[in-house]
Amino acid sequence: MCGRFTQSYTWAEVHAFLSVIGPPRNLRPRYNIAPTTSIDVVRSGEAGREILPMRWGLVPSWWKKPLKELPSTFNARAESVAEKPMFRSAFKSRRCIVVASGFYEWTGKAGAKTPHYFSSPAGEPLAFAGLWESWRDPETTEALLSATIVVGAANEWMSRFHDRMPVLLAPPDFDAWLTGAEPGALLRPPPTDALREWVVSNRVNRSGAGDDDASLTAPIVAEVDA
Repeated sequence: MCGRFTQSYTWAEVHAFLSVIGPPRNLRPRYNIAPTTSIDVVRSGEAGREILPMRWGLVPSWWKKPLKELPSTFNARAESVAEKPMFRSAFKSRRCIVVASGFYEWTGKAGAKTPHYFSSPAGEPLAFAGLWESWRDPETTEALLSATIVVGAANEWMSRFHDRMPVLLAPPDFDAWLTGAEPGALLRPPPTDALREWVVSNRVNRSGAGDDDASLTAPIVAEVDA
């Protein structure tokens, strides 16, 4: 799964990575993004790829109940995304890329879990396969854009930490995912050298804590007895 991640990059980095359009603007760095908060999402627009803020947790257009009654939709399983009512319409025609700097995963038993941070080997942005939707609140009539991250089986390297991971897209696959006719072919584990990992502070365990604290992603160096 992917339940916590980071977005820390400049407009120039996103533009170079994804060729997004629009005037340059400041992008707020975030280091402990939790579900239901706003995230940066790239989708195909009429003039090209555009980056927009969206709610993390997809709300299908047909949803008629209050948001508080929506089940967990911040992840969509790659194996069933084409059939699940919550996601199948978006998978067919509203695919997107969630840009990330890295993500967190935990190992160990409940109550004593160790947080790990995962990023690309060279520190460049990661491209998570995602889906987006537009929904209108039946009570307020306010429009809301939302997105989910597609997760699949972990590759051999990642399986040491967790059995699931975000679906990572390589630059040659961006167009095929956003607008191609066979997106399912891209829902596969990435190469075993796609990520690097290190242990980080357990301060990240608290959802939403330190969202503006870059030190959350700093490696924790184990103390060695003299």
